[in-house]
Amino acid sequence: MYFGLAFLSFASFVIAQDVPKTHGVPPMLLARYVPSSARTWACLDGSKEIPWSAVNDDYCDCLDGSDEPGTGACPNSTFYCRNVGHLGATVPSSRVRDGLCEPECCDGSDERPGVCADTCKDVGEAHRVRAETERKLRKSGSKIRSSYITFAQKEKARLEGVIVAAKKELSVREVEVARLKDIVDRAEALSAEALELKMQSPLYTSLIEHANALRSLRREYRKHQEREKTLGDILDALRRGYNPNYQDMAVLEAVRGWEYVAKLPHIGQEKTEDDVDEEQIDGEDDEALEDGMWSARDLKEGLDSLLETDYVSLLLEHDKHASIMTSSSLLYDPSAYLPDAFVTQYEALRDSTVRWLRKFGLLGVESSAGASIGVGKEALAQAERDFAKTKQELDDSARDLNELFDPKFFGAQGEWRKLANQCLSKNTGDYTYEVCFFGEARQKPNNGGQTFSLGHFSGWNDAATVGSPEYYGWQMYTLGTKCWNGPQRSVKFELRCGIENMLLTVQELEKCEYQFTGTTPALCLPLGVFEYANKEEL
Repeated sequence: MYFGLAFLSFASFVIAQDVPKTHGVPPMLLARYVPSSARTWACLDGSKEIPWSAVNDDYCDCLDGSDEPGTGACPNSTFYCRNVGHLGATVPSSRVRDGLCEPECCDGSDERPGVCADTCKDVGEAHRVRAETERKLRKSGSKIRSSYITFAQKEKARLEGVIVAAKKELSVREVEVARLKDIVDRAEALSAEALELKMQSPLYTSLIEHANALRSLRREYRKHQEREKTLGDILDALRRGYNPNYQDMAVLEAVRGWEYVAKLPHIGQEKTEDDVDEEQIDGEDDEALEDGMWSARDLKEGLDSLLETDYVSLLLEHDKHASIMTSSSLLYDPSAYLPDAFVTQYEALRDSTVRWLRKFGLLGVESSAGASIGVGKEALAQAERDFAKTKQELDDSARDLNELFDPKFFGAQGEWRKLANQCLSKNTGDYTYEVCFFGEARQKPNNGGQTFSLGHFSGWNDAATVGSPEYYGWQMYTLGTKCWNGPQRSVKFELRCGIENMLLTVQELEKCEYQFTGTTPALCLPLGVFEYANKEEL
């Protein structure tokens, strides 16, 4: 028993002598690993004070494990590898002195002396080569990125100019629409009164009376047709069903009379009904008609369309025709009353005045009220279309300006705006894959077949802080063409800094779920910004 305690005490003493007190302490905490004048030391969490000799003695005294930075005795502490010639690193205390050489500790300080070789010189040199390559890449890429930012600034100025011009144009078009609408409203009101007056004219009243008379005659005509058909059916049944052997002269006369009127053959000499109808119609066509009169065929085929005539339009056409005739009459031609010496000057003044009136919309090409209103409505409709087009242009420009420097869209500096709708492609043999920034991703067969949508841009990496480099590390394209018996196609497009916009790899990780990788200068932060963002890591 005594021997065992003595051995443990000796072993702790050996370990304590073997491990320096600041072994495994990160540089920022070295100042706190100093003994007091009484050769004691306080745990970093202030929970207790222990002898200085108890630090790194392979026995955990402090609750936070701060007294064993270099032995791994405390499970909740960490070990710092200084890695002289390379970058320092931190590993969990559970990996200290476990007999395994940790790649993070190229100096082998996490194990006892002689267990792991010190490779920090070679590792550090390789790291510096990679870092220099990365630095040159970022330096070149950041210059391209700055040109993207310059483009965004120019785009901002352009959009602001478009918005200002569109607002001015919109105001002008709004006034024009209001002016034309007022003109059309007043013209329609005047036209309605004028039309009401025209409809009281004897000519229009007579037209309506004739039309009503025709409708009445058509009604009576159809009644007679129905009655004639009924009587014809009765006589035809009698003709086909009577017995000529009875020698009933009344019936015989009725049958013979019906055959004559209906142009029917005697029983046994029948023709088809189509032949009968054709002969009947031809017979009627052969009847002499006075000029302008309608035949039975005309009445049958043309009467309905005649009674569907728009008499108001006919009245306006008559008014237009009458106005043309009136304007061409010598009675209303002022030049007919002028001496010959003044006719030329009058006609020149008249033509010039008419041109100016037409140019300013004060005189229509046609003189009728209906034509003038039609021209006014068309001008109003065109003005409303121009107003809507300008309004849409204003709204689109305002939206584009709001998105230009929005971190959720084109970045706080607008560095991604230059890439909008720029397409990258990758040929994989059977297919060519294409992704258009902020647009659509597609799969195109190289040997013919259907092109499938792999999705449209739906956002950035929402698992990271908005605006951070990690946030712009990948884009999502979703809601593509639905797979047969599967989900809608989608793409995760992972990006990293590069001097070219390039699509590097395409993989289908899950059914219809693709992962693209690529490079872009838009992710190449300036060196100072990049180094600051990674200062803690370095």
